[in-house]
Amino acid sequence: MTTQTTASETPESPETPAAPAAPQSGLIGLPAPLGRALATGGGVLAIVSTFMSWTWTADFPGDLTLYGSPGGLQVLVLIGGILTALFGLASYGFKWLTLLTPGSADSALKMAALGTFATAWYTVIAISVKLGGVVNLDPGGFVVAIATLLAVVGALALPFERPEPDPIDPDDTGWELFRHNTRQKWNVFRAAFAGKTPAPAAPLLPWVEILVIVAAMAVGLIVFSYGIGTSYDQLFIGFLITAGFGFASLSKAGIVARVSAITAKHRNITMTGAFLAAAAFPFTQSNDQYATIGVYILIFATVALGLNIVVGLAGLLDLGYVAFLGVGAYTAALVSGSPSSPLHVQWPFWASALLGAAVAMIFGVVIGAPTLRLRGDYLAIVTLGFGEIFRITVLNLDGTSGPDVTNGSNGISSIPNLNILGFDFGAEHQILGSTIGRFANYLLLMLIITFIVVIVFRRSSDSRIGRAWVAIREDETAALAMGINGFRVKLIAFALGACLAGLSGSVQAHVTYTVTPEQYQFAYVVPPNSAFLLAAVVLGGMGTISGPLVGASLLYLIPAKLQFLGDYQLFAFGVTLILLMRFRPEGLIPNRRRQLEFHEEAEAPAVLTKAGA
Repeated sequence: MTTQTTASETPESPETPAAPAAPQSGLIGLPAPLGRALATGGGVLAIVSTFMSWTWTADFPGDLTLYGSPGGLQVLVLIGGILTALFGLASYGFKWLTLLTPGSADSALKMAALGTFATAWYTVIAISVKLGGVVNLDPGGFVVAIATLLAVVGALALPFERPEPDPIDPDDTGWELFRHNTRQKWNVFRAAFAGKTPAPAAPLLPWVEILVIVAAMAVGLIVFSYGIGTSYDQLFIGFLITAGFGFASLSKAGIVARVSAITAKHRNITMTGAFLAAAAFPFTQSNDQYATIGVYILIFATVALGLNIVVGLAGLLDLGYVAFLGVGAYTAALVSGSPSSPLHVQWPFWASALLGAAVAMIFGVVIGAPTLRLRGDYLAIVTLGFGEIFRITVLNLDGTSGPDVTNGSNGISSIPNLNILGFDFGAEHQILGSTIGRFANYLLLMLIITFIVVIVFRRSSDSRIGRAWVAIREDETAALAMGINGFRVKLIAFALGACLAGLSGSVQAHVTYTVTPEQYQFAYVVPPNSAFLLAAVVLGGMGTISGPLVGASLLYLIPAKLQFLGDYQLFAFGVTLILLMRFRPEGLIPNRRRQLEFHEEAEAPAVLTKAGA
């Protein structure tokens, strides 16, 4: 009888010796089975601890004194504990749980354990500092501290494939040797948390894929609503820790890549679902408090998406883009019927919005025509100058230094609320049994404006002119050699981006009641301004649709919630941006090209826009 051997069982010939396997061990010298048990058990124990009392007094916000009812920061630790336990069980190879980890279960377990540990220990330290010592901790506080510490120790003991050490040059000086050793240790640390790209999944039934998209949108709405509704500072910081590490663990597990592939396959359904989820946000709130933040986020995000055409697609560094927002806002304010407007006219909203977009576009052409022959830093300096010229000009049109058009530093005030087809945006309305206030009305209006801007961006980026923008961005000299009219293409990008900013500015004028020059500076403590807009595009992911929307949301929400830091607010914010740019230089939601530029060894993720492919 003939015996057959598989490829893995075939003996290797002496001429082709097998390559030695890379050494595998954990960051902490514990046996792998023990480490896995500690990580999984620590996650389960963390879950149990959230149903215990963490402190004896309700003076710490969130009321962590109850048994059997998690509250405040305990809820966040509960979520982290569930993720840790699930990924820990999945790492044992349980059949159904392995579906949650098409990527790397061990890397996902490490991230989840670290996030749970950070949130739990932050809570324990905050309780001790606020109440005056660890004596104010109840048994639950000690249990969660020990449990999460054990989970982290166990997770870091899991083996991973260590990179081959770089050879040492015998002529290296002491400083060069120190840098070499530091770099080698950093490479080992990165390898400990490195995930792997999941293999392509078998296609699901169309209705199942749509259910996955709906579930992803629902989770996004819940996370955003929870974050924006955090009622005290400690809870928001805990939310940032849990959300950050939670997203990282899901990415390492491969879930984010799988969902991204499905959403890329159903782009129209995904976009519609995202806007329906955003439209449902006002109905999840009991008052207009957080709808206020929501409408400002949408204004900021829409303007950032317009800037993404200029910076992300065409590759033109514009440092004065917020001036186009101001042009649209001032234009709409002048024809809105405001008593401080010298024109004394009141146009309908559609007319004022179109006029604001048109005037901003004209300014974009006027500014772009003589300057777009410049490149790089020279173009950035010119656009920065335009932004300052606009602000100083409207400041001087006060009737003293110049004609009385903008009322100078006082701006145009008392801008009336919109009234479209009898719908008063300044009044409360009952919709689907819920009371929708003023800012919720404007939030729904801004969703329509955002939808229009997204459609324009998407159609433009997928068009022939969009391909020309990308060609100019990648190599203008080569694009010109291929017959692309670089000046015309860049001028179209400049004009279109200005037009979209002016459209958003026409709504901003009515939302804020007043437009003043200080709202449109290059850098200001409150977005939108040119610095924050550019940061939103770069942080979110240049050349994508969802990137600037997510970046703008984070850049507006985080400073609004960090006001308790006082004078250290901008410092903490700057440190956060530095860390993000250091560890995620391609942006939070990068396109394929930028992902490969910064991580050549990584496989390309699912693309979100054709122009970025």
